[in-house]
Amino acid sequence: MDAVRLILTSSRALASSVGGRRTLTEVWQAQALAQAIGSRLAVSGPPELRGEALGLTELAGRGCGVLDTPDLDPGDLLAARLTKLDDAREALLCLGDLLAEVGIALVGVASSAAEEGTYWQCMEAIDAADESRDRVLEMLRKLAAREGVLRDG
Repeated sequence: MDAVRLILTSSRALASSVGGRRTLTEVWQAQALAQAIGSRLAVSGPPELRGEALGLTELAGRGCGVLDTPDLDPGDLLAARLTKLDDAREALLCLGDLLAEVGIALVGVASSAAEEGTYWQCMEAIDAADESRDRVLEMLRKLAAREGVLRDG
């Protein structure tokens, strides 16, 4: 499935999640998807994005790692459905929005967390989502610069 469709699916699932545990599952899904997209761009994306894409892969992996791994059937794992990334710019724009939504959702879960462990998981996951989004924004800047050079050249 195309990256943009998966990102939009993840965004809808996150927006409709109710309860801390369900929201954390959708946050984990979003981070795993960001990791898969970063990996895809690091391997086969535009050369000027590869370093940032590798960083995105690592940061999104950290975002997954700080959260409890949800009990998902293999068919429910969005990242595993990623088969193509046709438009890097569009995918990165959508991914940046999704990561912002992840941060907002995590603030909500953290503010209502009954357990200190859940609170700190959310804080670490917020940091990872924020840093992942910074990488996405940097890749978008690099794409814009590349497109400017191509138009001028």
